[in-house]
Amino acid sequence: MAPDSPNAQDQSQTEPPLWSIGMAMLIILLAPLVLYSFAPAGPIREGDTVFSDGQQRAQFIKAIASHSLHPDETCLLDPNSPLIVIENSGGEPDGWIKAEVQGSPSAEWPFCPVHAEVRLSLHQVFQKPAVLGTVRDTLVRWFGR
Repeated sequence: MAPDSPNAQDQSQTEPPLWSIGMAMLIILLAPLVLYSFAPAGPIREGDTVFSDGQQRAQFIKAIASHSLHPDETCLLDPNSPLIVIENSGGEPDGWIKAEVQGSPSAEWPFCPVHAEVRLSLHQVFQKPAVLGTVRDTLVRWFGR
């Protein structure tokens, strides 16, 4: 059968083009990310997960057993380190939170050990990660500059 026959043309016109299916799938997958990134953060409550805003110095709530490892009762949080809020000082602008450190274990000083309870100011944390920024950073890391 020749490609110019009427039967072959009818068949190619009735099949949906693959690019339109791909575009529809891309929109369906990216729509929740875009909506999430534009949604307001809301108040920080107990049990919420927050992230350290850059590398932050946090103060231990409970004394650490070995003072030689933590001489000044503080530790460092890595950028975007996840924390679970235990207590919130309220809606005060210069408020603070008590939080439990989550994430990758690091037993080396000066980094905060996992499950340590720390005290942070509200300006040291943010509530939700920047999804579009994370996607951009991942793409730049994969494909270079």
